Amino acid sequence: MDCLVIGGGPAGLTAAIYLARFRRHFLIVDAARSRASWIPVSHNHPGYPEGIAGKDLLKRMRVQAERYGAKIVQGEVERLEHRPGNGFLAFMKDGTRYEAERVLLATGTDDLPPPLTLSNLEEAVARGLLRYCPICDAYEVMNRKVAVVASRKCRIHEALLLRGYTADLTLFTLNDDWELPEEERRVLTDAGIGIVEAPAEELAFAQDRAAIRTADGDWHRFECLYISLGLRARSGLATALGAEHDPDGALAVDAHQETTVPGLFAAGDVVRGLAQISVAMGQAAVAATAIHNGLPLPRA
Repeated sequence: MDCLVIGGGPAGLTAAIYLARFRRHFLIVDAARSRASWIPVSHNHPGYPEGIAGKDLLKRMRVQAERYGAKIVQGEVERLEHRPGNGFLAFMKDGTRYEAERVLLATGTDDLPPPLTLSNLEEAVARGLLRYCPICDAYEVMNRKVAVVASRKCRIHEALLLRGYTADLTLFTLNDDWELPEEERRVLTDAGIGIVEAPAEELAFAQDRAAIRTADGDWHRFECLYISLGLRARSGLATALGAEHDPDGALAVDAHQETTVPGLFAAGDVVRGLAQISVAMGQAAVAATAIHNGLPLPRA
């Protein structure tokens, strides 16, 4: 086949729409792990002024891709073999194998989970009590009582971003990362951000409140809680082939979304850069077009 697309989120499905309309012979392998499916309602995705649920967006995109003949199978690629000059061989967990001239990796990323006791996680996300992306939805918590649990590399950036939406903001840290350098403390306090010194140990969600229990036994309650501990790209298939990546596993790509492994492309959150649906779709369009242009044209 011309291309194997690995991942059925916004990036993978955008690529599928383009490749199908380019009349390419390709397949999408979807492990059904898109982070977009967790989004209760997105209000910053262009074209949906009333907002759209992540699952609804994925369904619409899937229907559109299949309308042009895209074939989607559910499963997981366990390993890729690069055969220079002869494309790639993909080994599925169920034993199936696929051969493709090009591979587009659209496997996404995972939010690093907090090493805390949690309850009702999925329900809390669905109700908007627990959030992960202030770029996506801080507008929806404007002027509310908000907490952020963040690690060292994320806490200043995320806290200052959220401070632009609410004056009632409190920062919590974790047991292994609780000490604040004086410079960081000064930046936070000058911005009017509260700091709880005792490390967070437990998160709970009930009715319309999020609660944090700290190591001193105190409970702190908020209208919304953000967790910002970083991301880990699902890039193992590419890094096993020697693809260049950053410390979080996010892949380096060129202007055409090709990784440092010839013929292996990547788009979406698995790529180094801004993790947003609109960015993923744009990257997928670029990648699909580059893949099409780099192969012999299909016959009419």
